[in-house]
Amino acid sequence: MKRTAALLCAGLFLLQSPPAHPYRILYAEQFYRLFHLHYYRYPERTAENISYLERALRSDFANPLYALARIPDAKHWERYRYLFAMHVNLKLTELYLSWGGGYQKMTAFFYNAPWRRENLESLDRAEELFRHALLYWEEARVWSKKARPLPYHMEEIQFWEDENHRIETGELDYRDIIDGHLRKVARVRAEFQAMDEKTY
Repeated sequence: MKRTAALLCAGLFLLQSPPAHPYRILYAEQFYRLFHLHYYRYPERTAENISYLERALRSDFANPLYALARIPDAKHWERYRYLFAMHVNLKLTELYLSWGGGYQKMTAFFYNAPWRRENLESLDRAEELFRHALLYWEEARVWSKKARPLPYHMEEIQFWEDENHRIETGELDYRDIIDGHLRKVARVRAEFQAMDEKTY
């Protein structure tokens, strides 16, 4: 009896709820809106965000009426697109750096010799991810140069404007950070390669 009543209530609820209307995600701004930061950065969550942002870079922009900022004219529309590409490439740089950091080993401890092969594989993965970060950083710099300043700033994306200014003045330079990570990977790899895993 209770089961029948529960099924009847569930059926009535489904009949009364309005149908959900899905919509297709087509435009760069839509994919960008799916990007979100997590308190805990698990690899699968980072990969999810990378997927959204990489699809944003490959997608067309929505009509300027639906942009993430008010676009008064064609010049600002051009700058908006350049700043968007710069910002997304910058976010991808940060995500790949974060992901690579999860695989990086800071020190080759002697007691890790029995897991030498696994540590070397982890370092290879870290290097691969850092090199992806470097590609996106270089791309961010290209788009930053294209985004010539205009007298009127788009307030809604002031943060992107600030990022652009920091890149242009050299205040923000991921090249040094990535090079530092790659040097550390090479050093720790050499230490692991010099170990004899049967010694310990």
